Amino acid sequence: MGKVVSYAQNHKELLMTYLEDGKCSILNNQSENGICSFTVGRKNWLFGNTPQGPQTSAMVYTMVEMARADKLNIYKYLKYLLEKLPDTKLTDTELGKLCPWNEEVIVNCSSTTS
Repeated sequence: MGKVVSYAQNHKELLMTYLEDGKCSILNNQSENGICSFTVGRKNWLFGNTPQGPQTSAMVYTMVEMARADKLNIYKYLKYLLEKLPDTKLTDTELGKLCPWNEEVIVNCSSTTS
């Protein structure tokens, strides 16, 4: 019990955020569930031929989890990204248009569209 109290006292300022913002969750189950598939693949990445392989996998997992969090059809979203990404030299504005919270993306990739 002493370690828990000590931790809370040492992190009081950060823990107060939970009390100040009703949207903050005291549990991190959603985050842990989101990274579960990522951690399962971690051992596979130890044997990647280049450092770029695991980095690319992490980006794909990030895109999938963002789509899931925004309740998009993941297949449709990844397909949409691959069709819309002309090259890797996108401006921030162009990249923002591909984010899962963008209206056009929602219309094209929501779970309810055909």
